[in-house]
Formats: sequence, C-alpha cells, structure tokens
Amino acid sequence: MAANSAYLSHPFKTSVISSSLAIAMGLSLAPQAMADDSELANIERLEVHGQQTENRNTLGSAENLLKGQGVDFSEAGGVSALPILNGMMGDRIKVLVDGADITASCANQMNPPLSYISANQVTTAEVIAGVSPVSAGGDNIAGVIKVSSLNPKFGESDSIKWNSGDISTGYRSVSDTLLLGTNATVASKNISLSYQGAYEDANSYKDGNGDKVIDTLYRAQNHALTAAWRDETQQVAIKLTHQNIPFQGFANQYMDMTDNKSYGALARYQLKLDDDGEFSAQFNWHGVKHEMGFFTPEKTGKMPMNTEGDDYSYQLHWRLPMGDDSTLLVGQEFYSYHLDDVWPAVPGTMMAPNDYININDGERRRAAVYSEWQQDLSSSWWLSAGVRFEYVTTNTGEVQAYSDMPMMGMPNMDAAAAQAFNEMDRERNDDLIDATLLARYQLSANQQLEFGLARKNRAPNLYERYSWGRGTMATTMIGWYGDGNGYVGNPDLKPETAHTLSAAYKYNGDSWQVSTTAWYTAVTDYIDAEVIGSFNRTSSADGKRNILQFTNLDANLYGARFNALYQFAETSTGKWQVLGKVNVTRGERDEGNEPLYQIKPLQTELALQHQLGNWENSLSWQWVATKDRVDDRRLENETDSYSLLNLNSSMKWQDLTVTFAVNNLFDSYYELPLGGVSVAEFKADNTNGFNQIAGAGRSFELSASYAF
Repeated sequence: MAANSAYLSHPFKTSVISSSLAIAMGLSLAPQAMADDSELANIERLEVHGQQTENRNTLGSAENLLKGQGVDFSEAGGVSALPILNGMMGDRIKVLVDGADITASCANQMNPPLSYISANQVTTAEVIAGVSPVSAGGDNIAGVIKVSSLNPKFGESDSIKWNSGDISTGYRSVSDTLLLGTNATVASKNISLSYQGAYEDANSYKDGNGDKVIDTLYRAQNHALTAAWRDETQQVAIKLTHQNIPFQGFANQYMDMTDNKSYGALARYQLKLDDDGEFSAQFNWHGVKHEMGFFTPEKTGKMPMNTEGDDYSYQLHWRLPMGDDSTLLVGQEFYSYHLDDVWPAVPGTMMAPNDYININDGERRRAAVYSEWQQDLSSSWWLSAGVRFEYVTTNTGEVQAYSDMPMMGMPNMDAAAAQAFNEMDRERNDDLIDATLLARYQLSANQQLEFGLARKNRAPNLYERYSWGRGTMATTMIGWYGDGNGYVGNPDLKPETAHTLSAAYKYNGDSWQVSTTAWYTAVTDYIDAEVIGSFNRTSSADGKRNILQFTNLDANLYGARFNALYQFAETSTGKWQVLGKVNVTRGERDEGNEPLYQIKPLQTELALQHQLGNWENSLSWQWVATKDRVDDRRLENETDSYSLLNLNSSMKWQDLTVTFAVNNLFDSYYELPLGGVSVAEFKADNTNGFNQIAGAGRSFELSASYAF
C-alpha cells in the first residue's frame, strides 16, 4: 500500500473501503461511485481499491456486515442491536448512514442509526475504531462507523435504459425468518434512478436447549429511492427513505416496540475543483414516530410510550491539494435534533390522569468546524494532523408526572422530581475540542507501521441529561443497557474526554496477511452511573435491581487484536487458507479498578476457508472465554465460556448465487456476554431472577440472489 493512498483521485473513481479486520478475512464490500468525505487514513483501517467480491451476508440487519469488520454488538431487538467498539457502546460511537447523523429517538435506543438500513442496501462500510481523524466526524470517543447506500450507477447511453438489478431471498430455521431484498437501477450517461428495498419477518428464536428465547420476534422493512445527475465535473444526488417496523420484541427491556415509522431526505452535491481538489455539500432530514408498548403474549403489559424525533443537518467539505505531497481538508457542519417523549395516561390505573411528559421540546444542536493536514514526509513516512471544534447546546421544556397526588398514601416521587426539574435552568452549553495525530511508516513494500494519538470528546445525550423521573416505573423506562435497572438523568453532566494511543503493524505477503493492533484509552468524565436506590418486585434476593443516576467519573480501556490469514495450498482442488483472530478488551474505573459494564471477554476464531472457482466454503470455530469481570453497580451477570462451530458454502452460477449455512452446528447452549438480562423471562416467571439472555441454537440457513 502506498504511503499516501488518496481517498479519491477523481469524483467518480470507485473505491472499496474496509477495516484491517475485514482485509484479513478476505472480505470487501461493493464500490462507491463518489466519496462523501475527505481522505481517511487511519490507524485501524486500510483502504483497498478494486471490484467487489460476492458478499454472503446480503440480507438482514447491517449488523451482519459489520461483525465481519470486528464490531461487537449489545443485543437488543432483531434489527436494533447497538454497536460496540473498543469496549464502548451507543452514542460513544458516531454512526453515519450515507453521511447523515441519525439520533436514536427512544429512551431505550430501540431505533439506533444502523436499524434504518438493511444489509442488501449497503454498498460500502467503514469501521474506524479508536483514533479516527477529525474529518471522519466528531462528538464521539470510541470511533466512527460509516455505512453508505448512496451509490448512483450510470450507463453509457444518452437515453435512460435498464442498468442493473437483483432480487434476493433467504430463510433461517432457528427463528423461522423470511428475508427478501431487491435493487433496481435505470440510467443514462448523466442520469441514474434506483430503488432499494428489504423485508424481514422473524419469530422468537430457540436456544441450544430447544427452548424459545421469548420476545425476540420482529418484522421490518426499508425502502429507498435515489435520483442522480452528473456531468464531467459535478454530481447531484437526492435520496428518499422510508422505514416501517410494526413490531419488534426487546427481551432485555421492560417495553417493546409497537411501531416505528420514519421518513428521510438527503441531497448531496459534489464538485471537482481545479488542481484535483473537491467540494461536497450535503443536506439531511430524518424524522421518526416511535411507539412502545406490548404486542405479544410473550411479554404482556399495558402502557404506551410515544416519541417523535427530527434530525436536520448539513455538511460542507473541501479537499484542497497543497502541492504534490500535501492535502488540506476543511469542513463546516451543523446538526439540529428535536425530541418529544410523552407517555399517554392509562385511565383506571396509577398511570393517570395526566400524560407523563418525559422530554418536552428537547433540543440538541452542534456546530462544528475542522481542519486536517495530510503530508508525505518522504517515500516511507506519511503524517496527518487535525483539529476539530464543536459547540454543543442542549435544552428542554417543562415536564409533568402522571399525577401530582400522593400514590397509595406514599409521597409522589415523580411529582416532586418534576417540580424541581421545572424550576431549574435546563440549558447547557459545551465546547468540544478534538485533536488527532496519525503517522504511517512503510517498512517495506508489504510491511507497515501505524501510530495514532487522539483527544476526542462527546457531549451527553438528551436522556442522559434530562430523564428526570425518580419512581421505580419511570426510571426503568430509561436505559439502553438491557440490565433491568432504572436510570435517572443528570443535567450537570460534563462531556466525556478521551485520550487514545494506538499502534498497529500490518504485513501483506504472498501467502501471509497479518494485522495486529494495541490501544489504550483514558477517559476523563466518563458517563457512568452511581447507585441511588434499589427495588425488588419479588420476595427473592434474585429479583433485586438498582436505580442509578448518570454521573461522571474517570475510566481506562485498553486492548489488542491479532488477525492472520495464511494460504497454505493452491492446487487443482482449489485455494485453501486458514484464518485466525484473537481479540481482548479490558475496561475499568479509576477508583477501585472496578470493571466497566458490558466488556466482552477474550474471544478467538479459527477458520478453514476453501475456494474453487465460484464455489466458496468455510468452517469456523469461535471460542469466547468466561466473563467473570462484571459491573456490580448494574448487577451484571457472569457468563460461562463457550464455543461455536459454523459452516458456510456459497456457489455462484452465472447470475445466480446460492448460499447454505449451518450456524452453531452442534446446537450448543450458551449465554450472550453482551446480551443483558431477559426481562421478558423474568416477567413470565420471576422465581429465577434476572437470567442472562441465551444465544441462538442450531440454525439452517439458505439464501439465493439473482442478478438481472
């Protein structure tokens, strides 16, 4: 890889972007016609140019693609798992969908950004863990995930003609899941029109003992229409999106999703400047109406919660070559988010007579500017340095409890909390300053060292600051951790500030590909939680849960990854190679070295891969160690070690691709270290306390895709 590989040398040059972990697996994603950002050389990511290879995971959640790039996930609904990078989850990761910043509009983050795009819609995916350049995005301390479906395809004719299309279908036995997807494009030299669609319907899956893991059923569909125009120097693209999720079970939450409808619009303009420079402008809107409640006898109840959120943003980016050996990246961005979260009254219950107003006219605005300098110091050394400033302001209106009266002769904690909240000044302003320094040294034609140092910041989200309820019911409606506890906001939270050091070595030879990375992050004012109370709805100690308030403290996270791919034979029987992966992460608070919540234990993978022409096969063995470092504040469960054996075979014949897989071949029972507790199981039978959610048992999976 060249010491300074340009992200784009021309606005219409195709590129494939993937993380170093994906490279080690031999996985690449579809090309993108134009980049939506500046060059992103990074300690955790390699850039590769070329054509796509067949992707076996073209259907279902985008989670299926990102797991192959080293992203862990905190289990939630079937399409709404929260990504984890370097031991950090949720808003600590900046997730951009087609360059747009979409906010999770839910007290449980049931509709995170990745839930709005399906795997078959993704044309490029990029994972930048740890030290990400300032041009990649701000308001994060763990890294950036960028997925894109905006990939206008143009033809060679002056008139609009059929360009390309495909239709896919799939089935998973463990959850009786049906998946459908389609893409279609008509185009001329200058005009492109396309449609992307996906549908997924699943029942609750079964674990390795054959028992149903209740409340894991869901149904989802995504649609996107794109129109684009170009000439020799510029391109304009407009994209409209719609999502409908009529129901989605959340086994580790007290509520379920009963409706999620969203609409989005994106307009992007890109211009090739003189001297090979580039300018891009993008405007985004995304609106969602989200409802929570109960829809299945697998978890019953009677309580509605309605949320409406709107994201508006624009980004202006310039890429300016400053001679033959250096490039200046400059950008100005603005983001505005509006949220209303109301829980309608339920007449005849304690949840009356008023609507519970949780977030009233909540606002979170970010204005950002950045500058990044990239320089070839020599034929071996490349350097990037950048600074980003963001001004973040948050505010919200007055709130109200279900009732101002005492509850069953007891003081009304929520009424008192609402009064105190309404009397305070709720506007908060934060200044965020990010700085990154990245260096790459080319040891030889196939060996590379990379170093990164970064200061990064994240301001609290609206729920962390403004969730004001103090009663058991109100607090247990807040929190995206899947732990069964209750959470209270803290208006005086400070932004998180992370200092990260990372180093990597990469080797790409004829038979060997090796990548190893080590990183360390010290976080000042890490947003964690302190115990302020507890509750127990049973007579058993196993039913205890805590009430926690968000608070700032200092924490340290560190870890290492090792990946190796060795091709040991290429004969008449095909190409044979072995893949090995090891990943270890630790996270702890400064005070007392207490473990942080939801840190995955040591995990390894060993896979035998085979390819003969268009026939590809893999047999992989995954092993995850015992999780015995747990967060006592959140009453986190320990989990036993486990191993899984997975089989995959894919055959392409002309325009038809068929894939057959058996996941968890031996039908092993295991518990998900990052899955949280089964609130649904506890509500059905509370005699056993809060058990960890079990993973999926053996699943026979078949999919087919036809291109036309």
